[in-house]
Amino acid sequence: MIENVLVLGSGSAGLIAAISLKRKIPRLSVRVVRSKEIGVIGVGEGTTVAFPKYFFEYLGISQRLFYEKAEPTWKLGIRFLWGPRDHFDYTFSNQLDSRWRDLSFPNGYYCEKEFRCTDIPAALMAHDKAFARQPNGTGPIMEPWFGFHIENKKLVEVLEFVACQLGVEIIEGKVSGAERGPEGIAAVQLEDGRRLEADLFIDSSGFRSELLGRVLEEPYISYDRSLFCDRAVVGGWERTDEPILPYTVAETMNAGWSWQIEHEHHVNRGYVYASQSISDDEACAEFLSKNPKAPSSPRVVKFRSGRYQRNWVDNVVAVGNAAGFVEPLEATSLMIVCMECQTLVDQLLHCSFVATPSMRRLFNQMVSGLWDDVRDFLALHYYANTRLDTPFWRHCRADTDISGIEQLLEFYRENGPSGFGRYILRGTENTFGIEGYLVMLVGNRVPYRKQVVSETETRLWNSRRADFAMQAKAGMDVKEALGIIRDPRWSWHGER
Repeated sequence: MIENVLVLGSGSAGLIAAISLKRKIPRLSVRVVRSKEIGVIGVGEGTTVAFPKYFFEYLGISQRLFYEKAEPTWKLGIRFLWGPRDHFDYTFSNQLDSRWRDLSFPNGYYCEKEFRCTDIPAALMAHDKAFARQPNGTGPIMEPWFGFHIENKKLVEVLEFVACQLGVEIIEGKVSGAERGPEGIAAVQLEDGRRLEADLFIDSSGFRSELLGRVLEEPYISYDRSLFCDRAVVGGWERTDEPILPYTVAETMNAGWSWQIEHEHHVNRGYVYASQSISDDEACAEFLSKNPKAPSSPRVVKFRSGRYQRNWVDNVVAVGNAAGFVEPLEATSLMIVCMECQTLVDQLLHCSFVATPSMRRLFNQMVSGLWDDVRDFLALHYYANTRLDTPFWRHCRADTDISGIEQLLEFYRENGPSGFGRYILRGTENTFGIEGYLVMLVGNRVPYRKQVVSETETRLWNSRRADFAMQAKAGMDVKEALGIIRDPRWSWHGER
């Protein structure tokens, strides 16, 4: 019977796990070991639309509290400076996996020449607006098609506050070792001599993977055949006159890609690259040449892409980077953390807090499928990008392992951007689905057998896009929307 839970690590993954367990299963005793000597990676984080849904709907965290303490900005999607187009936008709505009743084909078939303003969220992104206006013009219409840009330090502070409110105990100390037992881990030892026992251990110790990787020695599965990048140059600057964009930018670079994440007072930039294709010094030089406002000695972060073979072994469940990591592209880290935690909570409730071997196997099957699905989706980003003809990008187009989606790509080449491709994908749940694949394929102009689109339908398509653009032009940018929601008179839906 699981009654006592010990979480190793007080970063975003560990605190989300602790909050999820305590919120959904109040009877559990949940403790978090926090070491102030071990910092977090500390870069600005982007999220998918799964994050606000999990926080506000599943966990019931107050939106007012979150906005006041975390001070996020909104993210409608990602602008890709990628492929043969000048750019294309990937939103959190269904731009392409949808169909207007008065047209013969789904939307994707009409986007060969122009891929902008395909719906309201796309039109808002195209015009650097965050939200449409309410009919009276006084406030934003906050439809559920956005994620966040959040500074990691502020996010952790909010999570600590919520965890303490729920009765999670925070223990200051640094783990020095672990004691094996018949069920896996019997206890962990702290440097000051304390010995902490638990029925269930959550390993959120980051890339160190203290329990799952180091103590239990679970095998690691590398994704280096699909994802070649293994380092990032991180640098940013204080915002001056730059507008706050309502999206992340992903820009193709010589040996990888560069992100731009928009915070209210800070612009966060980074360059993800493959160390086999470019040296750290060369990467820093290329990064600084495009970002003269960045510090002259940007930080280099090393990582590896892959996952542990199992994320739940005996009485240890790894969450976050301790379980696996792909790379920053598409901001999947917090999405995966939320999905891991919800799966764990749901299964513990279902098995009445007695973790059976078959339940652990099912958890590992589901989570492993999620990791592999994200890997395949990100691999397509590299395989399909024809923007630059550098050695790195030639290597990506020739050698990226896309075996997990070969059937889907064959279907696309023969049938075009059809939503029927969803039946070829794995059954895992993530926020990308067939829409994400269609956006990357159409956005990169991957060839397919064309359908004949009439001039009449083309005119109707462009007229509809023009209507969306006109509505978006009247929308609110991030700065104006922030001012409105911070007014004491602003009321969050369902909250006092």
